[in-house]
Amino acid sequence: MPRTVLIIEDNPGIGELVRMQVSDLGMTAVLRDRGDSGLARFRDGGIDLVILDLMLPGLDGLAVCREIRSSADYVPVLMLTAKSTELDRVLGLEMGADDYLTKPFSVAELSARIKALFRRVDALSRKSSAEDDVAEIEADGLRIDPVRRRVFLECRELDLTAREFDLLWHFASHRGRVFSRAQLLDAVWGYNHDGYEHTVNTHINRLRNKIEPDPAQPRYVQTVWGVGYRFMD
Repeated sequence: MPRTVLIIEDNPGIGELVRMQVSDLGMTAVLRDRGDSGLARFRDGGIDLVILDLMLPGLDGLAVCREIRSSADYVPVLMLTAKSTELDRVLGLEMGADDYLTKPFSVAELSARIKALFRRVDALSRKSSAEDDVAEIEADGLRIDPVRRRVFLECRELDLTAREFDLLWHFASHRGRVFSRAQLLDAVWGYNHDGYEHTVNTHINRLRNKIEPDPAQPRYVQTVWGVGYRFMD
């Protein structure tokens, strides 16, 4: 069965461009130009990916993303925004978006992001049964449960997004190994574009704010200056 991509975008030109690209990838594209109508279509079911504009009439993208994340089933969300400030990116990620693209973007980059999100979904599906045999990781009060995808700090459960969990699990599974931003993009996001290392920076900053007792002096995810990052050895 072809995958179905829901595009919620109120700009007719951008919406049609994204629809054509999704169709060229062999997927079924469903286009809505309002947040409320887009959310209603999502609730009808059968959606494998949501490409979501931040600024929408009816219901804004953040509110739509929040409602999508309240669903029992996980569906990846790629957020589109005309804004480029870090605050807008962080708000989108905080609401549960898996990735974001800042307008204007290239068709090639859009295609790469879509393919990467589906590779990630497929990888998670393949690992779901295998992870039953994967042991939890514990490190200095931090406990990571890969089966239920839950993280605890001193017995307190932390609220991590799907991508934050993937990033933390990748670090913790390779304790002491140093990863560059480009390597993390490849391993966790499934793509690597020059100039998009700031995506890694944003996620690491947000992850540290959630897991570190003192984010200014990180204990778990440490910076190796001039190289990248590593999990405590």
